[in-house]
Amino acid sequence: MMNDAIDVGTGDVFKDLGFTDAQERRLRTALAIRLNDLIKEHKLTQTAAAEIFGIAQSHVSELRNFKLRRFSSERLLHFITQLDRDVEIIIRPKAADHITGSVSVLVAV
Repeated sequence: MMNDAIDVGTGDVFKDLGFTDAQERRLRTALAIRLNDLIKEHKLTQTAAAEIFGIAQSHVSELRNFKLRRFSSERLLHFITQLDRDVEIIIRPKAADHITGSVSVLVAV
């Protein structure tokens, strides 16, 4: 007989998978998504992006495939600035519906 029980997630895949650093992983993933978008917008090859960032092409490949173990949030932010973008960090009181503070990445157009 099939189990009809459905596990409802929290909406945070990293938390649901039990990562203690879920918020940091979520932030790095959001930054990597934006960075990959910028690489595409600039029509950069992995080799060209690697040259701009000062890293090996294989590391750009890891970034493109969201293998982010070697990249800190700070390093990803630095790469974004190297693609002619300003990064602005705003600190404000947490939202009333949040248990703890949160970090989000917004893109201005």
